[in-house]
Amino acid sequence: MGTPHEAEVATDLHERPVDILRELIRFETVNPPGNERPCIEWIGAVLDTYDIEHETYAKDTDRPNLLARVPGGDAPPLLLYGHVDVVPVTGQDWTHGPFEGVVEDGFVWGRGALDMKDGVAMFLAATLRLAISDEQPAGDILFLAVSDEEAGGDDGLRFLVEEHPELFEEVKYALGEFGGFSAEIAGAEVYPIQVNEKGICWLEVTFTGSSGHGSIPRTGTALSKLASFVDALDGDRLPVHVTPPAEAMIEALAEAAPADRRETLLTLLDPAKTDEVLDELGQEAVMLDAILHNTTVPTVVSGGDKENVIPESVTLVLDTRLLPGQTPEDAIEELRALTGIEAEIEVVRYDAGPSWTDLGFFDDLAAVIEDAVEEATAIPFLLFAGTDGRHLSRVGVQSYGFTPIQVGDLPFLDLVHSADERIPVETIEWGTERVVDAIKRYDG
Repeated sequence: MGTPHEAEVATDLHERPVDILRELIRFETVNPPGNERPCIEWIGAVLDTYDIEHETYAKDTDRPNLLARVPGGDAPPLLLYGHVDVVPVTGQDWTHGPFEGVVEDGFVWGRGALDMKDGVAMFLAATLRLAISDEQPAGDILFLAVSDEEAGGDDGLRFLVEEHPELFEEVKYALGEFGGFSAEIAGAEVYPIQVNEKGICWLEVTFTGSSGHGSIPRTGTALSKLASFVDALDGDRLPVHVTPPAEAMIEALAEAAPADRRETLLTLLDPAKTDEVLDELGQEAVMLDAILHNTTVPTVVSGGDKENVIPESVTLVLDTRLLPGQTPEDAIEELRALTGIEAEIEVVRYDAGPSWTDLGFFDDLAAVIEDAVEEATAIPFLLFAGTDGRHLSRVGVQSYGFTPIQVGDLPFLDLVHSADERIPVETIEWGTERVVDAIKRYDG
């Protein structure tokens, strides 16, 4: 293979999604600052080689977004989209360089191998295959590569839906991250397909208290209030909320689970018993715990500027994730009730998750997986985190997390954003075939 900056692009890349992934990994698109332009330009060169029309749209010229179109029939367009930016690797110890795209031991290694340059590689390869096929899709197929997802999408999909909503006027369904992967959840072997996700809410909590010289101990300081607040968060959950997408997920999970687990899983839907069951299930129910509660995690502490001065105020940043239908005000009320500590709480950023779920294409996507894997069960999935899908929901597009991979014994979720991020080589082709199958099944 050549470098990501080679002048000529191979004309058989549609057959080599693994090599597409390796090329994508070699672009250091760490966000911040992103610097996604060279990667997007390479994707554009690939599309040019296959005579696929495309345009770029940018809020920041160094952070463009690319939209390509393969013409189809009269059905509404189907959107395939993914982000090319990745999180930093600072302080992480990697077996292979995070931007080398090394293939070893049956894996492609590198930052973005799971989040989500693998998905971009699958979608791009599927688009290329479609472009050279004699079979016309039911509607236009749109391929969208975006910047800035890892920092909120302000230069990426948020910019596109706010400044170029016309691009999505006819789109009803989209395929993106995060779903279609093999998983064991509470004893059930399943393939979760994301149909909804939590909203993002960053809160800044300011504590004030007595200050003075550090040589004289005091009570009621800002730091002691902060410590009590964090201790309360660490010791308990926020209240249970059983939302429709969580209910659909748990019901499907219970149906797929061993018979001796079904009643236990269904009991999760009784708010009076939810937390008791989660405690009983322990570590295997971590994902379910997060989709049944608003969650909040302390991430940044700031305050004080001298060793011998007790600060009058300190601040704490909370990464709060809100269930569908929940608002920042709901979360703040829950935090005050849980901690019992008075503090000033400010909403720093709020991106609401989708307030609705359209399962119209779900059965077809489930069939793609279930026809390919004997005894597989695909289930609707409420994601405990956030993706660019929340931005698409603002323009009426239902996003499905569908980047199909088989991870085997690989600690998939532990490797996302971590050192030694990697993905099985063979599953990239497998996932690409599943995406092509989904396109063929799409009828608008």
